[in-house]
Amino acid sequence: MKMVGAMVAVSRVAKNLTQKQLGELVGLEEQTIASIEQGRRALMPDVAEVMDRVLGLPGVLAVAAEQMPAVDVTPPWAEEYMDREREAVAISWFDIQVVPGLLQTEEYARALFGCRVPYMGAEEIEVQVVRRMERQEVLARPVPPTLSFIISETAVRDRIGGDEVYWEQLRHLRACADRPGISLQILPLGSAGHAGLNGPFTLLETPEHQHFSYAETQRGSLLGQDPDELSILTRKYAMLRSQALNFEETKGLLDRLLGER
Repeated sequence: MKMVGAMVAVSRVAKNLTQKQLGELVGLEEQTIASIEQGRRALMPDVAEVMDRVLGLPGVLAVAAEQMPAVDVTPPWAEEYMDREREAVAISWFDIQVVPGLLQTEEYARALFGCRVPYMGAEEIEVQVVRRMERQEVLARPVPPTLSFIISETAVRDRIGGDEVYWEQLRHLRACADRPGISLQILPLGSAGHAGLNGPFTLLETPEHQHFSYAETQRGSLLGQDPDELSILTRKYAMLRSQALNFEETKGLLDRLLGER
């Protein structure tokens, strides 16, 4: 991605354009252009085609984007989501099987990556753990985003990584439940039904009040902005908030689980 980003930067400078000016011409924010040029965010093929037209290139960036080797530690679609996550003003996250990435301890994240099949190897696991911990810097921003998490009770009962990792993660969740700006709710086991049966998803809002949805599957993920899809997921999330334990009930459940040690 760094090579493709450098190509964008060189082509932009050759046209005497600033990052802001190029962004306006192709319909992207200035910081998004900066992320692409720095190799932190993938140049998506559709954006590459627009840039080729704007910069007067004979399809060079489109070919580069299409042929970009899949060697990055994070796939392009996930890179785009993480870029949005870093700047978000609001994040709403529902998860069923695992603790959301922004709330994971380092050892819990390491254990999760170690469960991947096929096994990715110790070196790659460490790379992924570092990247996951870096994502949590969003929580330490001077003005952090408004954060809402709904987690299935399954995720807080499974002992991923063993007992010590489990207890550490549980204590961390309990501490997060007391942090200002974080809304944490647990969806209890034994429900007759709930709005999240189709799987986990995330909703986020950017400083420009753009709204995105994000969902992962076994072999891929999707960052969406379709109004109909956003409406459906927003309604699902609202229903889940009413079906989950409230804040105090959630803290009570975590306290009881911690008391079982």
